[in-house]
Formats: sequence, structure tokens, C-alpha cells
Amino acid sequence: MYEVRFHGRGGQGAVMAAQTFADAAVRAGHHAQAFPYFGAERRGAPVQAFARIDSRKIRLHSQVSEPDLIVVLDASLFELEPVTEGLRKGGRLAVNTPMRPEELEIGEGAEALTAVADATAIALETLKVPIVNTAMLGVMCRVQDLVPIDAITEAVQERFGGKLGALAGTANALSARRAYDVAAVGTARGRQRFARAKEWRPAWNEIPAGTSLPSSSVEGVEIGPGSARTNLTGEWRWSSPFYKKEKCIRCLRCWWSCPDAAIDRLDDDYMRWNFDYCKGCGICADICPVDAIDMIKGVHRWE
Repeated sequence: MYEVRFHGRGGQGAVMAAQTFADAAVRAGHHAQAFPYFGAERRGAPVQAFARIDSRKIRLHSQVSEPDLIVVLDASLFELEPVTEGLRKGGRLAVNTPMRPEELEIGEGAEALTAVADATAIALETLKVPIVNTAMLGVMCRVQDLVPIDAITEAVQERFGGKLGALAGTANALSARRAYDVAAVGTARGRQRFARAKEWRPAWNEIPAGTSLPSSSVEGVEIGPGSARTNLTGEWRWSSPFYKKEKCIRCLRCWWSCPDAAIDRLDDDYMRWNFDYCKGCGICADICPVDAIDMIKGVHRWE
């Protein structure tokens, strides 16, 4: 049995990638399954999805803990969670990054044959949005040979075309093919120990009943409605707001409209962005009546 674990952020399409990979595997003559794992849906928060391929009917339905292949849709996740944990000896990686495999830091002690490509740039070029799932399907074909790229592009064309229209199907298939063509393959090694977030593993009687309870802490881990603070979603953005304070009329429209409460209102009613959580959606810039906010490409942090 061949097992794959996808690591991404909400909105990048990790679940759709796993489903499409399983669809392509069936087209290539295999049995396959795919399913997701995530908590409360939140754009930019870490999510996982899983896929299995076998020559026989698959009866195992647990999460994948010892994958043969790990697909990482956002390289910043290496610093947030133990992405390579459980990777089997001889296992492989596919990573969205502009770096070479030899430059990539995958966590202390880890080593794997790795395919890399700047899937975000490819997605922006082919799809005009930073949704990297189909590009990463092309990248992973460079380090696995069970499912060929032709089966991938066929599955992408049909699945995305059926949901979004023929034009979208063609664009996504092009994204996968282009990433496959430009992906670089080499060995990535881990030299740095990443800090791991402390996990709260509750007994049944410790689980909060919901948002009716106040935010609290158990063994240093936030639980209840305040727990979203532990998911630093800001590193996912591909554009950042630049605030021109001298033009601001303090109407507070950006503050009211931010979907992630990433804008702080200062005592004098001027604004300050919390770039740990700002995902660069651009709503603040769109709604500003005096053009006091510019969206600048890239991950930036301004005071």
C-alpha cells in the first residue's frame, strides 16, 4: 500500500488535491481512497488530507501516520507542525518553495528525496489566484511513479472542469503540467530543530462545551473560543497591506471589515496590522474610501 499525506492551509486546496490524486490513481488502474482532517474551517489554518493507493480494495480508513510521500503546499508549515513526522525510510517529499531541495530546511534529523517548484508563482500565472493544489499534483509526480502525469492532468481536467467549467479545467491541468516540467529534484535535509507547539490531549470531561465557555488555558495551551490565536495564519499571504497613515480619515471601515480581526484600532483611531494573522485578502484596501491602503506583493511586515 502506498500512502500520501498532504499538508496545507485552509483555502489552498489540499483536500481537493488528495481527492484528485485518488481519482487519477483509479484511472491508472489502482484502488484508491482520499479523505481530509481539519478542525473548525478557517482560511489559512493548517489542514491535512490523506490518500492511499493499492492493488487491492482498501479497507483501512485511519489517518496516515507513516506516509511514503508527504506533499507540502506551504513551506512555512515546517515551522508550525512536525510535517515530516512518521515519514517512512526512503519516503519522499514534494514542496511548494522557490528554493532548491538542498536549501530547504525540513526539520532536524529528516532526510528525503524531494521535488520542489514555486507552485504559488505557477498558480498566479496560470490561474491568477494563489491556489496551488493542482500545481503540487504536478510536482509530486516527479517523486512518485505509481500515477503518471497524464492521468493527473486528465483527472484535473474532468474534476475541476466539472465543478468550475471547461476553461478552469484546462487552466488547472496546465498548472499541473507546468509544475511537473519545471520541478527540481534533490535531497533535502533537516539541520534545525523547530519548536513544537504544545498539545493539549484532554480527557472526556475536560473538553470545552463550546463558545459559551470563556477562553482559558490548560497546561499552557489555549482552549475555547480563544484557541484560534495559536494558529499564526499570516505567513500564508502572498500580498501585504501597506498603510498610508497620512491619508487615513479614521473612518474605521477597514477595522470593521477585516474577516480575521487582524487590524488593531489604536487609541487615536489610527490602524495597526497584526501580520501574524493578516492573510492579505485585500478587503481593507478595497473598502478604504481614500486609498490609504496599498496591497504590495509578498510577505512584508510594516509597523
